[in-house]
Amino acid sequence: MMRAAFFALLLVGTGAAAQQKVESGPGAMLRGLDKVSGQTVDVELQSGQTEAIFGLDVALGDCRYPADNPTGDAFAYLTIWESGKSEQLFDGWMIATSPALNALDHARYDVWVIRCITPSAD
Repeated sequence: MMRAAFFALLLVGTGAAAQQKVESGPGAMLRGLDKVSGQTVDVELQSGQTEAIFGLDVALGDCRYPADNPTGDAFAYLTIWESGKSEQLFDGWMIATSPALNALDHARYDVWVIRCITPSAD
């Protein structure tokens, strides 16, 4: 139910996204923030890969972008959990242009999508 509501908001928030053709990129560029130190790090992940970003493990399932605008909005499916723990903190789609729409809720760390890796952005 919640996932259906999210996708309804996603389609409304992106205008004609329901009619827009999308492609999957081989990976995504993510940015991590340590809210305590203020340090940021950019991490490139390939689809299916898991990478540590500060104290979090982040797995990328897929990154999609508009077929007619490869540098346009990115939609990445991420699963995030604290390193060494099994409970998921986040499991869903994040949108590059609207990171607050479906964001990671963590007291110290933040992770968001910058862009998909595309043939023109490699």
